[in-house]
Amino acid sequence: MYGPGIAVCARPELAATEPVTKHRHSRDVVSARPIAVAADTPVICSAGGTDPELLAHLRDGGLPVGTDLRQFRTEREFAARVTEAMSDGLLMSMEYPQPTTLCPDERALKSAQLVGYLNNKASITTLVDPRFQAHRSVVTRGQLAEAAPAEKSWVLKAATNDAHGGSLDVYLHRAHEQITLPAFTEVLTEFVVEEYLQILRNWGLQFYVGADARARLLAVTEQRVDATGVYAGGRFGAVTTPPAELLAECLAITQRAADVGYRGLCSLDCARTQDGQQVVLDLNFRITSGSIPLLAMQSVRPDALDRPAESVKLTVDGALTDLLAEIRPELAAGGLLLVAGHDTGHTDNPIRRSTLQLLVLGDDPGEVAARRRALEEKTGQ
Repeated sequence: MYGPGIAVCARPELAATEPVTKHRHSRDVVSARPIAVAADTPVICSAGGTDPELLAHLRDGGLPVGTDLRQFRTEREFAARVTEAMSDGLLMSMEYPQPTTLCPDERALKSAQLVGYLNNKASITTLVDPRFQAHRSVVTRGQLAEAAPAEKSWVLKAATNDAHGGSLDVYLHRAHEQITLPAFTEVLTEFVVEEYLQILRNWGLQFYVGADARARLLAVTEQRVDATGVYAGGRFGAVTTPPAELLAECLAITQRAADVGYRGLCSLDCARTQDGQQVVLDLNFRITSGSIPLLAMQSVRPDALDRPAESVKLTVDGALTDLLAEIRPELAAGGLLLVAGHDTGHTDNPIRRSTLQLLVLGDDPGEVAARRRALEEKTGQ
């Protein structure tokens, strides 16, 4: 996709004012996503994603596991790996903006400013045709109380070019429920307040922009959300096709980003509402948890691309080896592809937590969903 001479750096910056443990797991996990499909592309990744048993499972699944994994265990080591990669003559493909003091623009495939701008929740108004925009407004902290009253339903998003990720930049409020504002309202000065939509269909359209600067559709996926409205996984293969005009607009959005210099994977969240609206809800110009399963299937199970599949993320307070042992019978039975994992025990994070991302494959959507739920129940999700 990128061509030679590129190192992938898929990790949000940890702000200097944040405690080491706060959101650390979420940030390190995303750095490990590309490992399973990286092949010979250098990847700067958390040591939590390079556990030997995990890598063995990925290789046993036939995946093109990264052969140049530049791991870090601490914040200092992360900066050192970036500096070393640049000294090797590699260009950095940042999935989240890094400080220019760490990675100057001339050493980046896409600048930190561009990556930040494209992922800013307030940028939709400049990238998306007004016909496909939900009603939204950008407000200051002082305007927030008036723009987001308790008696109405609304969605609050972070309006910033700085790195977030890990579902840490969206908050949903339902009318008359208690408001507990998220942490990002304490540090940011601007926010997006968006109408709360009654969604009938919810898609994550997966695109990529290669070295030729042309936007291409990778696949159409559907999104599963939990009771609070947060992304919980994707449905692949046998999914409902979005309206042609919505699909065309999302391709045009990706091409607009390509025209200003974006290269890499992206996922555009869009929906059809119960009253017939077609809306683009979110722009994720980075490697996402929806793109890696697709790349994994293309590598080892191309026959499954048009068949039912669901992704699932399992997280436990404990060692990754224990989580792998718990699901070993399901892995041995087949129809389950391991695509990513992370264990904080290999980093300096004092909180032990492990995560696996898997893809449940099958021929019947109901059976696939049942096996996915059984995995979640077995591991206490």
